[in-house]
Amino acid sequence: MADTSEYLLGLDAGNTVIKAVLFDTDGHQIAMAALDGASQTPAPGQVERDLDELWDNARQAIRACITKAGIRPEQIRAIGCAGHGNGLYLIDRAGEPVIGIQSLDTRASALAAQLDVVAGDALHEICLQSPWPSQTPVLLAWVKQNRPDLYSRAATLLMCKDFVTFRLTGQRRSDLSDMSGCGLLRLPQARYDSDLLALYGLEDAAALLPDLADPADIIGTVTQEAAASTGLAEGTPVIAGYFDVVSSAMGSGVVEPAEASIIAGTWSINQVFSKEPVRNRDVFMVAAFGAGRFLNIESSATSAANLEWYVREFVERGGHHDDPFGYCNARVQEITPAADDPLFHPFLYGSREGASFRAGFYGVAGWHGEGHMLRALFEGVMFEHRRHIEVLRAADVTFDNAALSGGGARSPVWPQIFADGLGVPVRVAEAQETGALGAAIGAGVGTGLFGDYESGLRQMVRTRQTFVPDPDMAAHYETRYRRYLALRDALRPLWAETHL
Repeated sequence: MADTSEYLLGLDAGNTVIKAVLFDTDGHQIAMAALDGASQTPAPGQVERDLDELWDNARQAIRACITKAGIRPEQIRAIGCAGHGNGLYLIDRAGEPVIGIQSLDTRASALAAQLDVVAGDALHEICLQSPWPSQTPVLLAWVKQNRPDLYSRAATLLMCKDFVTFRLTGQRRSDLSDMSGCGLLRLPQARYDSDLLALYGLEDAAALLPDLADPADIIGTVTQEAAASTGLAEGTPVIAGYFDVVSSAMGSGVVEPAEASIIAGTWSINQVFSKEPVRNRDVFMVAAFGAGRFLNIESSATSAANLEWYVREFVERGGHHDDPFGYCNARVQEITPAADDPLFHPFLYGSREGASFRAGFYGVAGWHGEGHMLRALFEGVMFEHRRHIEVLRAADVTFDNAALSGGGARSPVWPQIFADGLGVPVRVAEAQETGALGAAIGAGVGTGLFGDYESGLRQMVRTRQTFVPDPDMAAHYETRYRRYLALRDALRPLWAETHL
């Protein structure tokens, strides 16, 4: 008798890696395949990707995942895709790529600063976001001014995951979460707005914007051509999909108002759900993903990427460690925290507070070893997450528990440092691929497998462990956090003076 089990496929397209992850309808991971793409830097500050390579990697990952799972493609009930927010993906009338700009790009820094001075308050009033360099409309305005040849060729603006769903279905669609997260929607109405486009200098860009859908809406089905390329079954439903911070929150078990999702990945993502969007210019952005569902977000590139740098530069050299991240965690576990431990600023890639900010270890003494340095790095990353969270709290965004996801959640010690330093219980989900799981849950909602997101999370998300704050560590972290901030302020003039 043929196996009649059903599965959900979640795709997660980051700035480099794209993953295809197959889940059963109880949320157990059945198979996963991933491919790492390449970025190009045609000029300083410019970070682009070949969109044909993106699709080629996506189709290969999908095919490999299905093969590993050993299932019939007809058993996949639906497909959900998540992808990194912002950046700029343009295609022409024939559906061929025009340009793909990633969200690490800084070519539009001067334009973003200019827009902020001229129209920052007016822009925030409409989209609840201020201009920044790799924000999608800022990049589009840059292309219009500096590459009119590309601008005139472009027919449709897509987000990263939208390009993948376009190749799967042939449909040029996007969703509320991605388009609000990139500053292209009026909030809280979550709709396109001509006044908003005019403020960006994009009065003529309305025709480029794809039709909007709710993230869980089915926007099309897998075409015959895509089925032949990926190994999927023709006619498989595909939903609109998600801004990846939203799907990662869902995949870690967070969807209710006043619940916090903390993602310790390349970026420090700190976000809290609410029924109404927060209107505060200090808060980085707000994303909408359905009626009465908003995600208030504070973030910067100051998180686990710091540990990845340390491992790459100091641990992996010579190939002496089979498990370099395990090695780092073991060194941290050996250390008993002390008042005179070193401090670390996690600003290897700058800060939201200033591009001139730089990382550094401070207060190192002769009796400190590698474990002390690594514990300082772990704490410094947590402190910058805490700073972002304090911005949210100052805007009256409250929560009493948090779910931690991303690479940092895989550490046996980092979640406890977060719990102690933030003063709230921190839970870690059983699933490691939370972005893909959130997208798969959305696919289940879109096809009626689940009546709503809450029931989908109850069925597919399980907590691996909850870390409770140690009250004896509260004063320790409070003192060190204040020193961390004071040292940051003392170094601001030096960073500004030495910034190139």
